[in-house]
Amino acid sequence: MVLYTSPFPNSFLSVLHSFSWGLIFPCYWFADRLVASFVPTTYEKRQRADDPCYFQALCIIITTPIYLALLVASLPFALIGFLLWSPLQSARRPYIYSRLEDKSQVNGATLLTEWKATGNGKSFCFGSANVCLLPDSLARFNNVFNTQARAREIGRRIRNGASRPQIKIYIDSPTNTSISAASFSSLVSPQVGDGTNRAVNVGIKRTSSMEYKGDNSGSNNSEDSRDAKTGGELNEGEDNNTCIVRISGEDNGHISDPEADAISGQAHISSPAEHSLEGERESPKGQIPNHKQKEGDSGSLDSYTASRESLVKVRIGDGTVDQSNINNKLLYKASVMKKTSVRKKKHMDEIFDHEISAFFPANLDFLCLQEVFDKRAAEKLKQQLHHYFEYILYDVGVYGCHGCCSFKFVNSGLLFASRYPVMDAAYHCYPNGKGTDSLASKGALFLKVQVGNTPQDQRIVGYISCTHLQALAGDTTVRCEQLDLLQDWLADFRKSTSSSSTANPEELVAFDVICGDLNFDNCSSEDKLEQQHSLFTRYKDPCRLGPGEEKSWAIGTLLDPEGLYDEEVCTPDNLQKVLESEEGRKGYVVYPTSKNHSSSQKGRKASLKGSGRRIDYMLYTEDGVYLEWKVEVEEFNFITQLAGLTDHLPVAMRLMVSTGEEDS
Repeated sequence: MVLYTSPFPNSFLSVLHSFSWGLIFPCYWFADRLVASFVPTTYEKRQRADDPCYFQALCIIITTPIYLALLVASLPFALIGFLLWSPLQSARRPYIYSRLEDKSQVNGATLLTEWKATGNGKSFCFGSANVCLLPDSLARFNNVFNTQARAREIGRRIRNGASRPQIKIYIDSPTNTSISAASFSSLVSPQVGDGTNRAVNVGIKRTSSMEYKGDNSGSNNSEDSRDAKTGGELNEGEDNNTCIVRISGEDNGHISDPEADAISGQAHISSPAEHSLEGERESPKGQIPNHKQKEGDSGSLDSYTASRESLVKVRIGDGTVDQSNINNKLLYKASVMKKTSVRKKKHMDEIFDHEISAFFPANLDFLCLQEVFDKRAAEKLKQQLHHYFEYILYDVGVYGCHGCCSFKFVNSGLLFASRYPVMDAAYHCYPNGKGTDSLASKGALFLKVQVGNTPQDQRIVGYISCTHLQALAGDTTVRCEQLDLLQDWLADFRKSTSSSSTANPEELVAFDVICGDLNFDNCSSEDKLEQQHSLFTRYKDPCRLGPGEEKSWAIGTLLDPEGLYDEEVCTPDNLQKVLESEEGRKGYVVYPTSKNHSSSQKGRKASLKGSGRRIDYMLYTEDGVYLEWKVEVEEFNFITQLAGLTDHLPVAMRLMVSTGEEDS
């Protein structure tokens, strides 16, 4: 299958489309600004609270006639442009495939050589988020604004979080069995590995976050790293960017402060003078509210200071780290566990780790985004994500009457990014959208990616589906029909892209994952039909026990828009702390709907069902996976790194594909 790198089959149609959109855009922009001036966000209201009452009214009185006059003047040109633009959509392709052209950052082919289906297996990390990148006037109805600046900041935060090194912490203690076997938080810089991993002894203090030097390229290549001499043992079979930390059972795994102060290879804490963000800082006018971090706040990876709490100090054998090897590196901040030395499993009956994290997981492999409706915002987001992801599909969907029942004014809002090569892709538009959703080409994007090769040169592949269902409340039947279509389309896609036979398989399937905003939760009584849909009999939801019953650690992913800019939740660290508390969640997370309660969640103290509306899903299945392999969830995260930028919580899931073979 051919991947489309341009929206039209030839340059003539592309030029004609650009010309027609150039005629439409001024009218679109003036209309957007006109509506936006009447829909202030709570952040803007607070900023203007000290202004005289007449000041805002005066601004509207002055700007409204200007915008209105310019809008009327641009209408004739927009009409001509629309007459050209509309018929062109029948020839438009359903997505644009972008591959990173900077060869110095390309690592997709290298990743394929990492896994030869030998050893115990390999893990893959998936992320999903609704980022609410609508035209600014429409985004304001969700209490977010400045779509273009938000798009750039969202992309920057995602790639900075994902490009952190991955650290696994193992506890060697005969008595403490409550500690998880592995942790994926990041404590030190990538210099500790260059094709091999270091196992280090470490004493960890209670901490919130810390800063470290990371690779500015955003890729996970370790070619630029230098080995530090270490007495630690080497471990094979792990990712190149992984540092293994072993904590002995003596003294509960801690070391004394004097000893900690003496150890070499400490994580470097930068001063403000060392802070650099590759020249991408916005001007004050273009910034969005939560760019301004308080001292000691770890809400952003580029904040100037370390956490107010004590920092982690790491021993790397008896050697020292050559600081000359980390010049010109971008300063990041790594997420570290709170309240305990290492992350504990609060629910001992759970077989995998789960937490509310202030950062996207290290070594994020695949990313599925929803509501990337604005084209200019999609370009800015793509540019940022390409610092880490080599392969991106964006501007997914159809326009006009092409392929769907009603006229589509905007695309599907779906965006997919991958570190692994994309082999095939297909998009389908849901034909049964209702209300305002019918104006967008909401649908499903299906992808086939190659993640490795066997020693017999068989391709190892995976399937990922990204979707966004009908949003309007009460449209239960519509969503169920869309879930039926999703399963049918996915079955057809797998059949049409498979080049294997049972007798002589050319490909081995490692995973099959569905990500997206499904717009229903597992607790609301109004969503019972969706909760009992057949999709959940084939695909597993790591957060769900059954229809209408969530696992005790699962939380809602839909935030109350009115509280987005409250000081308690406007930064990733603050939002993380609030969501860890049941009382805190009641004030800032939307809960399952009830006839006996109002829609506003602010300040609610009454007993509520569940832990909020979880409408963002990550599902996986073992059906169709290579029979000799086993797929298990290794980690599940609710992520607060996009605090103040969207009204949804991103989610991430790490799957371990076990081959059943032991290391030799």
